[in-house]
Amino acid sequence: MKLWVLRHGEAEPHGSRPDSERELTNKGREEVLRSAAELMGQPLTAIYASPFKRAQQTAEVVREALNFKPEIRTVEWLTPDYRPQAVAEQLVSVDYALLVSHNPLVGNLLGYLQNGHVQDPEAVRTAGLAELEGDLPLAGAMKLNSIKHP
Repeated sequence: MKLWVLRHGEAEPHGSRPDSERELTNKGREEVLRSAAELMGQPLTAIYASPFKRAQQTAEVVREALNFKPEIRTVEWLTPDYRPQAVAEQLVSVDYALLVSHNPLVGNLLGYLQNGHVQDPEAVRTAGLAELEGDLPLAGAMKLNSIKHP
């Protein structure tokens, strides 16, 4: 099993609209394109994304850049405050997937999968792409191969 975890690109600042409706900036789209280049040639079989607008836009930029045919799978379990343990339970039948989400979930999920707890989350900037590998998505059972920031 191999997972790539991508934090959404730079988004509009918090303003009058709800957090879930914040959109990517032009800089955010450029960041995502640079991260998408890291996925070229990888055996990706699915893209899962948070329903928040900036994550959906991020996933779509990646999908188009890779010419990835399957539809994006929108899932509630990738929203910012979801528990990493609950996310890991959703990944049991996944083989090569990209997860597009937000902090604090991204950092906490990476910490949980490699260390077995969330007390030491990884620092992931916007459009940061992490690659994990392991047999199962269990606490402490995956190896963090890399985190790349655009």
